[in-house]
Amino acid sequence: MPDLLLELFSEEIPARMQAQAAENLKKLVTDALVERGLLYEGAKAFVTPRRLALVVHGLPGKQADQHEEKKGPRVGAPEAALAGFLKSAGLESIEQAHVHSDPKKGDFYVAHIHRAGRPTPEVIAEFMPQIIRTFPWPKSMRWGSGSLRWVRPLHSIVCTFGTEVDEPEVVPFEVDGIKASNITYGHRFLAPQAISVKRLDDWMAKLEAAKVVVDRERRKDIILNDAKDLALARGLELVEDEGLLEEVAGLVEWPVVLMGEFEERFLDIPDEVIRATIRANQKCFVLKDPKTGRLANRFILISNLVAHDGGKAIVAGNGRVIRARLSDAKFFWDTDRANGLEKNLPKFAQITFHEKLGSQQARIERIVRLAKVLAPKVGADAALTEQAALVAKADLLTEVVGEFPELQGLMGRYYAAGEGMPAEVAAASEEHYKPQGPGDRVPTAPVSIAVALADKIDTLAGFWAIDEKPTGSKDPYALRRAALGIIRIILENGVRVRLGDLFRLGVSGVLETIQSLDVEAALQLSKHIGEQTGRMDLGEDVATRLTGNIVPDDPEDVNSFVFLDHPRFRSKIDSCATDLLSFFADRLKVHLRDHGARFDLVDAVFALEGQDDLFQLVNRMTSLARFLETEDGKNLLAGYRRAVNILRIEEKKDGRAYAGPTNATLLKLAEEEKLASAIEDVKGRVARAVAAEDFEAAMTALADLRGPVDSFFDAVTVNAPEAELRENRLKLLDEIRAATRGIADFDRIEG
Repeated sequence: MPDLLLELFSEEIPARMQAQAAENLKKLVTDALVERGLLYEGAKAFVTPRRLALVVHGLPGKQADQHEEKKGPRVGAPEAALAGFLKSAGLESIEQAHVHSDPKKGDFYVAHIHRAGRPTPEVIAEFMPQIIRTFPWPKSMRWGSGSLRWVRPLHSIVCTFGTEVDEPEVVPFEVDGIKASNITYGHRFLAPQAISVKRLDDWMAKLEAAKVVVDRERRKDIILNDAKDLALARGLELVEDEGLLEEVAGLVEWPVVLMGEFEERFLDIPDEVIRATIRANQKCFVLKDPKTGRLANRFILISNLVAHDGGKAIVAGNGRVIRARLSDAKFFWDTDRANGLEKNLPKFAQITFHEKLGSQQARIERIVRLAKVLAPKVGADAALTEQAALVAKADLLTEVVGEFPELQGLMGRYYAAGEGMPAEVAAASEEHYKPQGPGDRVPTAPVSIAVALADKIDTLAGFWAIDEKPTGSKDPYALRRAALGIIRIILENGVRVRLGDLFRLGVSGVLETIQSLDVEAALQLSKHIGEQTGRMDLGEDVATRLTGNIVPDDPEDVNSFVFLDHPRFRSKIDSCATDLLSFFADRLKVHLRDHGARFDLVDAVFALEGQDDLFQLVNRMTSLARFLETEDGKNLLAGYRRAVNILRIEEKKDGRAYAGPTNATLLKLAEEEKLASAIEDVKGRVARAVAAEDFEAAMTALADLRGPVDSFFDAVTVNAPEAELRENRLKLLDEIRAATRGIADFDRIEG
């Protein structure tokens, strides 16, 4: 069957756009083919810096013929109805229609329409110009006097269609004066001549001969393997970088791997800074010395040329730029070490973290406060935790991080260690940002844990307090990631904290900052009013009204309040904390579901009042999941549902709730007496087991309810004729629910 070959040849396509452009071209063309009844066997897209191409295998030579019966009006219908029918069916006269009879509706006209399938090249020529004109580039340009917008000036279009044995035909179409043909061009410098191509294998072979590797994955393999071989020949190891490999594969059509070097004096700079400098400025790979484990003073560059001098001039040019950039990096590194981290801290007062949440300094103060509360809970030294929280963000104002923001945290660790700060403080400077994604590790050192939790809790509390929560797919402040980070830190380190209390403290600190902003603005206004009117008392009255009668005794200390117990803020604090816990329940479900757990059990356990110790909650949920897999668990759940369903029906019918305890004197049958006794016994055992966090023992206690519940339903009629007896038995059903509530809300358990 015939194949379609399409190539769009242009000036250089930005590397970051290439992969998506190839996918878009494949989807747009294949969708258009399928919509027109042209099914295919396979398709593959190709992309290089100067060409976007697609091959579609196994297309039919023409569309299938179409046969359709179009029902028309009744025989004898008005002329207008007949005219409309003839026009829609494409008939010239009513004699061309057929008359069909229906026993109920009588005689009516039917048009038998036959549409011959068009040749595939004709169909392609019809839709291809529109695809090219409307191609979804992130950015595009128009050039010359034409109207076509393309990522860069488009020079030629190859579009051929044919089988492997026949001479393919050129699909005839034109876009903005560019006619489709079978002519393409090789490498810009090494083989720029025009090339006549036929089909995929011919196109690939001729371009390879013209110094163009059209397959992106093959270019990547060439770069990676040649770079490794060149490094090995010098006794070094390539520091692999998948992101950089993707980028450089989009910069060259004929990859040539070369090695350069820089002065050893630059190796005094941290390896990460050297790598970031060389990667960002010259798109080069770095090499590691396996003997020392540190970087070597060599780099790998990828050229798009086979130079006459073996690449010496190219290497020298790249080396000059890299040496200049490394000189800048060394200056930044030396300057930062000379200044010291703590000198940066006062500058944070002039930097706004968020317009509604105050300065970066206010945020750091909140983090310090939270970290001090967390320190004893995670086994961290209080003094070290306070110091770590204070300097954790200090590297944000260093020269190196200003140049390479991706090194924040890591540079803080280098600077803190270089200044002789304790190892725990240095480690926390880097690790408090972690985890930054599902594949990132979590901090394990106590000081790092305390600062990381404080940082993330403050972020969540702040944006909850100003009502800027994630909505749908939008999460501009990465709040979902912060929540998942807290969950992972807690679960993977076995941290025992009450999240509700921490959220209330966090929101309290944020409200304190917000109030301080209001107070500061009000004090400035009162001063202005006093100066303008000559009445300072009037200005003070305005300030008091604006801040809700909360004005500091000492105007210089507007952060002197703790709002946790202030009546004006208690409701806001509690509502934010409650909403945050609900948000965490959803995030925990996502996290546990990714690890194969049942999300309905998270709901069931989280629904109980006061369940905000995530580590305990997951242990309880795990034990519950194991229990529900047993026969005792399955049968007890079935008995529970039977009891609750009866209770709900009767409560709805009677318009009232039936809540225990039961009246022992109304327990008439042995089975209900045994159930009441078992419930009281199980309640006590479950409470003691949960208090001791022995959830397996709690499940064992619950299992003992199975027999009495089964016997009760076998022998007892709940809706007894006697009103008192019926009410007592309904209350006994509620006691079954109360007994299970010591473990979880069984109403939320599915399946």
